[in-house]
Order: sequence, then C-alpha cells, then structure tokens
Amino acid sequence: MGRRYWRMGASELSLALNKRAFAGELQRYVPAVQASDLSPAGAGVRAQAVSGDGRLIDDFVFSEEEGILHVRNAPSPAATACLAIAEAIADRVDAVSRS
Repeated sequence: MGRRYWRMGASELSLALNKRAFAGELQRYVPAVQASDLSPAGAGVRAQAVSGDGRLIDDFVFSEEEGILHVRNAPSPAATACLAIAEAIADRVDAVSRS
C-alpha cells in the first residue's frame, strides 16, 4: 500500500508541515481562509479498509454472522451518509427477522 500511495502520503505530510500550503488547499473551499487563521491541533485518524492486494476500499463493506452485522468499512463521508448506512442496517435486520 505504501508503494502504491506514496505520493498521497507525501502530499499529506507536506500539508501537515507547511501551514501556508495547507491554507492554500483550504482556500479551494473557503477562499477567505488565511494561514494566520490556523493554529496547531491534534490530528484525526480516518480508518480506511484495504483489500488483500493493497488497494483502498472506497465503498461500504458489511459482513454478517449469526445475530451480528459488522460495518467493516464506512469511508468518508460516512457522517453524511449515516442515514443511508442506517437504512442498509435496518433493511438487513428486517430481512433477518422475517426469515
């Protein structure tokens, strides 16, 4: 995975180390943001499932076993898709309860 996505990793690292470059990226979405508006803070972690061949899995992954439904991958924007995820879970629970 590191070999495949090294450019993305290097880009993320450079943005983390360079406030001016980070502000430049932010300005694509909020043009008024300036480097002086930013202050250091802790970093978040975004979990991302990886397939056996090292590719990032960009979709939701569910797996089931007796009485348990696992949400194995809920990539960004999982928060904005939470209602769709909830619906998928409810549909699976409903299907199990009907069988």
